[in-house]
Amino acid sequence: MATLFIDPGGLNQELLLEKSSVLAGEAGELEESWSEIANLWAQIEPVGPGVRLLGEQQLAELSHRITLRHRADISTSMRFRKGARIFQILTLYDPDETERYLVARVSEEGR
Repeated sequence: MATLFIDPGGLNQELLLEKSSVLAGEAGELEESWSEIANLWAQIEPVGPGVRLLGEQQLAELSHRITLRHRADISTSMRFRKGARIFQILTLYDPDETERYLVARVSEEGR
């Protein structure tokens, strides 16, 4: 496979990588909490709007592609945060299988 050229200077957006943990509350209810794992630099590219089905209701969804340096400890159960913007990770892949970069397809929450 040919090596893909990705300009490292394009990784100019600072993001937080966050991991979810579920804790039992005082009344026994489950509460989701997010904790910071790392600060990292990435490139954020809007891919376009989409539609997600929830039952029979259509919900608008805005998706992006985020390119970052390769990390072995990242998974689709995590998310990225940039200020108040939250990006839920949908898929991760190594574009040229050299373990230099990762590309994440994400869905932006709340937009």
